[in-house]
Amino acid sequence: MRAFLESAFAARPNPLILDVGCGTGATLKALVDLGPVVGVDRAPDALRYCRRRGLRSLSLATAEALPITSDSADAILALDLLEHVADDAAALREFARVLRPGGILLITVPACPQLWSEHDEALDHLRRYRLPHLRRILLSAGLRIDKLSYLITSLLAPIAALRLLQRLIPRRKRRPRTAFIVPPRPINWLLIALLRLERRWLSRFGLPIGVSLIAIARKP
Repeated sequence: MRAFLESAFAARPNPLILDVGCGTGATLKALVDLGPVVGVDRAPDALRYCRRRGLRSLSLATAEALPITSDSADAILALDLLEHVADDAAALREFARVLRPGGILLITVPACPQLWSEHDEALDHLRRYRLPHLRRILLSAGLRIDKLSYLITSLLAPIAALRLLQRLIPRRKRRPRTAFIVPPRPINWLLIALLRLERRWLSRFGLPIGVSLIAIARKP
């Protein structure tokens, strides 16, 4: 992501970048030397963690109502955000308002509604996406799509198997739990290598299916 932004703004010094749904600020911290970076989140606790990282350009707001001047942002990041937003189409229209002409929007969302599970409930997801739906709401917001592809294909089979197993086992009455699993080191190395190969492939091509979706769009 950083390499992509560096390349996109090589000829434009100090681009204004918004990280909407910035969470605890890890992405913000990694981008602060590219230019003015503003973190936006609806959770006060998230912004408190950002301040502990030394970040100060922060705003408590929702994706549907950004306190940012129209036509002012060079780039907006919305990484694993839209699945938490009740009106995702309204959020995209707001992003389009805030972006300057030619500004870039980078989005990732969970894909394949068939993979819906307790894990999604625990993370307060409202939906998982199909590619045609994401394309439709991006275009409806007046954005031009540069890239729209599935992502993390290498993890699709094991995650699908895990979701199927979870559905076969009756769930006791309790709060939903996430399903983060740390694999053995050799398997982890293999998965990391596969993800790196995917990243190289995605720099030129798309993937037909995967656990997530990535979209890069611009304001005309």
